[in-house]
Amino acid sequence: MIGLMCKDPARGKTRLAATMGAERAAMFARAFLQDSVALAVEIAQRRSASVVAFAEGEVTLPGFTVVPQSTGDLGERMEAAFETLGYPSLLIGTDAPTLPPTLAELAMAGLYDGADAALVPALDDGYCLLALARPAPALLRGMPWSTPDLMAATRHAAAGMRLLELPAWHDVDSEVDLEILRLSIEGHAPPGCSALPPWRAMECRQILHETRL
Repeated sequence: MIGLMCKDPARGKTRLAATMGAERAAMFARAFLQDSVALAVEIAQRRSASVVAFAEGEVTLPGFTVVPQSTGDLGERMEAAFETLGYPSLLIGTDAPTLPPTLAELAMAGLYDGADAALVPALDDGYCLLALARPAPALLRGMPWSTPDLMAATRHAAAGMRLLELPAWHDVDSEVDLEILRLSIEGHAPPGCSALPPWRAMECRQILHETRL
């Protein structure tokens, strides 16, 4: 099963909104959501799986199963999402709309090859994707979410587990990250990222073209 953690795009992206304003940030948030939904569908089709969207706030995705996110911090909400999906399963968010779908395939393949967990690190020392073969509360509880310490803490929590760490990718948290997004949309491998072909992210491509950022 493939899970997508998402939220109402009308809330925009907080760090984007701080520099470009709430309206433009919400425009990008909608594009990130639409492209991430298309990415999740692509991953699911490659794995003959289904997609479930776990929504924070009002999110309408016609044709998709949408489940409200549970309460608690991000780790608690992700843990609840994994329990809903069952195992093995994979979760992505909407902050990495150009994530190469092949990385997701490799993550799931790693679980079937014996890994307990697989992830794609992000350039900001978080991660873009997490796949679990079985419950792994140590990776989700008490973690320093949204900080540069997340990957180090995750590696430490995974001691004794078989953790597959795939090549890194980038996410988009601030306006500075949009130039990296442009690189990947143009088909380039951003510095420090996997050389695999990025997801086409057509909605983001259109916005970047229109706004000439």
